[in-house]
Amino acid sequence: MTEPAVPQDVTSAVEAVAARARVAARVLALAGPDAKNAALHAMATGLIEARDAIVRRNDDDLRAGEHAGLTPGLLDRLRLDGARIEAIAAALRDVAALPDPIGEVVRGSVLPNGLRLRQVRVPMGVVGMIYEARPNVTVDAAGLAVKSGNAVILRGGTAAERTNAAIVAVLADALATQGLPRDAVQSVDAWGRDGARALMTARGLVDLLVPRGGAGLIQTVIRKATVPVIETGVGNCHVYVDCAADLDQALGIVVNSKTHRPSVCNAAETLLVHADVAAAFLPAIATALGDAGVRIHADERALAHIPTGVGEVIPATGEDWGTEYLALDMAVGVVDGVAGAIEHILTYSSGHTEAICTRDLATAQRFVDAVDSAVAIVNASTRFTDGGQFGLGAEIGISTQKLHARGPMGVADLTTTKWVVWGDGQVRV
Repeated sequence: MTEPAVPQDVTSAVEAVAARARVAARVLALAGPDAKNAALHAMATGLIEARDAIVRRNDDDLRAGEHAGLTPGLLDRLRLDGARIEAIAAALRDVAALPDPIGEVVRGSVLPNGLRLRQVRVPMGVVGMIYEARPNVTVDAAGLAVKSGNAVILRGGTAAERTNAAIVAVLADALATQGLPRDAVQSVDAWGRDGARALMTARGLVDLLVPRGGAGLIQTVIRKATVPVIETGVGNCHVYVDCAADLDQALGIVVNSKTHRPSVCNAAETLLVHADVAAAFLPAIATALGDAGVRIHADERALAHIPTGVGEVIPATGEDWGTEYLALDMAVGVVDGVAGAIEHILTYSSGHTEAICTRDLATAQRFVDAVDSAVAIVNASTRFTDGGQFGLGAEIGISTQKLHARGPMGVADLTTTKWVVWGDGQVRV
């Protein structure tokens, strides 16, 4: 069935937001590092000062979400408290401390005719964000946009509408106190899904659109957008435990990858175990996962090594291998070696993060070279795939595509480049 067209009044309203954002982006593009950093610190201070009011609005969203039947994972993503607000404010200060990417020379040369060429980083312009129940993304996106000289337009979803409205107001006020345009951070939440659809098709007004959320949201944006889109976030992440692994170390890595925060995209969803260590490793990991409340979806080979009474264990189905659970569920399978693990990952992975546990350097290198994902990790948790953990200050998303940006996207990934050519009267003959 054809979806109804976006009402003209919504299209006009969103286009007006985008037009104001373009004006603001021109101001930010010329702002120096000191001005942008001062704005980021003001934004952080504003969040701390307004945290009680933000938490109250967040409580309203949480109650509405519970009434609407949001999953525990989505409610966890939605929830803000004093400590989380402190953390997102600290992330803004971390972004302020990063080098300014604008004007960075990517490459340069002097031609035989004397022309001096430089390729330099410049802002994208206007960046759109569409995301679900993640008020921390509101802050991360705004901070990264300001640092990189861009304006941002946010659609944070109905579930977090009250929280996001409070946050956007604080951030806009902070920009104004530093002499930068309030319109550099705006929201289209007031127009709901129609506003999101209008944002997706604001070609010529929006330079880049980043969807961040579940697979359904991301695929919807990719299918319907007429503005450039970066595909992000779906995380069917794997951990492979090799026959040469330190099994005690591997146990800690698997448990952390799955249970540290199961509702996020860098949580592991599938565990693959080499057949030679299945008998030694699977009873221990099944017990540890069971103690943490994880329901195991095990293939036949794995079931043969998992003792009874270690928690909820059910037979895996074909759908389990491609599922991003975002919950305390994990698919577990046995493979005959690194080649089997690689083949499984290439078949089912979403291209986000894959980890291997092994002490064999050649096996580790083979795994890293062969898996076709944004991040490959050796002997560490998948939970480290994160802009903050990678030293980027924050992230606007984790790109699982290959054009422009891949992996955690920080400040530099919200820039494009411009060629600057200096001459002294040269003409082409």
